[in-house]
Amino acid sequence: MGEGNAGMESESAASIIGATTIVIGDDHPLVQAALRDALGKAMPEAAIVECLDLDAVMAAVTERAGSVDLVLLDLNMPGTHGFAGLFLMLAHHPTVPVAILSALQDADTIRRALAYGASGYIPKSLSMAAMADAIRAILDGAVWAPPLSLTDSPEAEEAEAARRFASLSPQQLRILTMIVDGKLNKQIAGDLNVSEQTVKVHVSSILRKLNVVSRTQAAVVAGRLAVDGTPPRP
Repeated sequence: MGEGNAGMESESAASIIGATTIVIGDDHPLVQAALRDALGKAMPEAAIVECLDLDAVMAAVTERAGSVDLVLLDLNMPGTHGFAGLFLMLAHHPTVPVAILSALQDADTIRRALAYGASGYIPKSLSMAAMADAIRAILDGAVWAPPLSLTDSPEAEEAEAARRFASLSPQQLRILTMIVDGKLNKQIAGDLNVSEQTVKVHVSSILRKLNVVSRTQAAVVAGRLAVDGTPPRP
């Protein structure tokens, strides 16, 4: 998740005092433009912040501490794949609602997203008007998802996986995603600008928290963060 991929960020209606602020994380310009237009019509007073990768989303929310009302996060964008971005957002900003925005709409993926703490799940196949309605519902405090997911309850295994991942610190989550990508401790240390010993300490803690004994097992367990159809992105 290098700074070179920080992505473009634009903001509309930012000058409106007390406006609803929505951060959109999606690397597809057409999706960004469609959402911006739909929200502009449905909520003309809203401030929309557009980000093309996870680093830009994290920076936008941090910069606007306390004023972001909702983050819309794609499951597969530069800097993250699967549910890793959701866990990082919730770890860094636990009070900010995060809704998944995805082309995937199978019941298992939706159920897992909600079990892992998402405030909603919005399929990209919805019409723009339906998306705007879903976003309004989430802003009003509801947990919104397509009807097909509402009859499914998280299984004990999913709940346990969520508990284990939630115990990892933001830095440990970043390191875990790098382990999944096959990076060695030295490479991880260089990417994060920390000592190799610091990485080793974090890796030991990750193994303990995930109740595994090797990096390979940690990577297998972390596979639960992935979803079908969303391979790792650089």
